Amino acid sequence: MRSKMANLKGKKLAIKIVIIFILTFLCGLWWYSHLAKSPPVNRVSTDLNIGYKCNGGSASMPCLQAHYKATAKKDGPTAAFKELKSAYAKDPNVRAYCHQITHAIGRWAAEMSQNIEDAYGQGDNFCWSGYYHGVMEAIVNKIGVKNLDAAIPTLCDSLKAKQPYSFYHYNCVHGLGHGIMFVKDGNLFASLTSCGLLTDSWGRDSCYGGVFMQNVMDELDNDHGKPYLKADDPMYPCTAVAEQYKSQCYLMQTSHALKVAKEDFSTVFSECSAVEPVYRDTCYQSLGRDASGNSASDIVQTKASCMITQNQEARTNCVIGAVKDFISYYHSDKQANGFCEALEPSLTTICQTTKQQYYSIF
Repeated sequence: MRSKMANLKGKKLAIKIVIIFILTFLCGLWWYSHLAKSPPVNRVSTDLNIGYKCNGGSASMPCLQAHYKATAKKDGPTAAFKELKSAYAKDPNVRAYCHQITHAIGRWAAEMSQNIEDAYGQGDNFCWSGYYHGVMEAIVNKIGVKNLDAAIPTLCDSLKAKQPYSFYHYNCVHGLGHGIMFVKDGNLFASLTSCGLLTDSWGRDSCYGGVFMQNVMDELDNDHGKPYLKADDPMYPCTAVAEQYKSQCYLMQTSHALKVAKEDFSTVFSECSAVEPVYRDTCYQSLGRDASGNSASDIVQTKASCMITQNQEARTNCVIGAVKDFISYYHSDKQANGFCEALEPSLTTICQTTKQQYYSIF
């Protein structure tokens, strides 16, 4: 009986770990591979059917955030998302900054709401849940740095009680990582310490993922503080953080490493091969996500990026990361199947197996 109970607990823990990995992978791949990699155009957004005018380039982000925050204030978050989804198809500036825009809508909703559940009830997952991350930033900002550590252990308990280990629960604890970074001016190490106050490992790991995601985002956005990233050490801060943080760190870090390497995949494959052996597969899979993301999930280009390396372990894990990205990007397994079929026989089986498992969960 004790053996059966131990096995059951072990299976439940394994499922929770898989859920964390998948959800963090989803957030990371959409933000950095498909938003950060989509350069804003240097023109003015003037489509008369959109109803705003924002300068192109980086100046458009705060303008667009202000516009959609004003729309939410006037007509509510649902109306803001309706307009945003329409504009997304027309305006590359909106596509480039969509995640940050939804952060702004979420911040406003939280400011006007009584609690997290109330704010979440008005939300939308569009652009990979940036709304919910923004909600948590505003909630944490309301609490303030002085009272934050005392509040952290129970902050997401209401969502956990209703839907434990669900996407909404995840967005609360993951968004908490973003929020902590927000009020702590991007201090990564202090933010990780605060995440550690959560009472279960699933919540802590999810929060760590939010911290590391925000750190990479700050390289482009920089509205939380100066990021903890180094051009002369592309895997930093993963090389400097304690063991319990490393897995979540390496899930995001290849996007920064590619930026430093000027998108040279062979260089980053070599850098992944030099990390601690236990995290190499994670690093290679993260690079597979980027291979798909950099090419807007183009089969030929993604395959070429993964095949640059002659290391079979690296190729295998790159394919695993890439096929997950195909599924997430297209919300379908059709294109992923085409990717798997384009691979050499030694990689087709793992690609198809990953596709089937991931799509059933996705």
